[in-house]
Amino acid sequence: MLSEERTFVAIKPDGVQRGLIGEVVSRFERKGFKVLAMKLLQVSDKQAADHYAEHEGKPFYPRLVKYIQSGPILAMVIKGYGAVDSVRHIVGATNPVNADVGTIRADFAQVMEYNVIHASDSVNSAEREIAIYFNEDEIFDTWKTKTEELIEEDELL
Repeated sequence: MLSEERTFVAIKPDGVQRGLIGEVVSRFERKGFKVLAMKLLQVSDKQAADHYAEHEGKPFYPRLVKYIQSGPILAMVIKGYGAVDSVRHIVGATNPVNADVGTIRADFAQVMEYNVIHASDSVNSAEREIAIYFNEDEIFDTWKTKTEELIEEDELL
């Protein structure tokens, strides 16, 4: 039986400022993923520190925090089968130069520092990052996508 997982995705300030929200979200929806939560927000000092805690003390840490707070982000919780790995595949390599053609970063980013989007790298990271930006009562998981209905139907056969 297939199991679903949640992941955290954020369209970073450069993606929001360039008007890429619709294009980026549509790629996940066309794949059949379910958007459980979404909000446009200005990242607080605490959220930035919590999000990038593993990089604190590194030379690039201040730039990360400054960048993520340079404008609004679109934070999302996405759910689906193999969501963490599949979303990261759609997003592409962190450095757009190394991203596969057709990925979000290959299509919309030129340099690593402004790479349009963040996606969690593991289920544990996803749950940690979701908790930074969302309360559980902001996450809606009571409806089914067509993909979920079809898979459940196949499992009954």
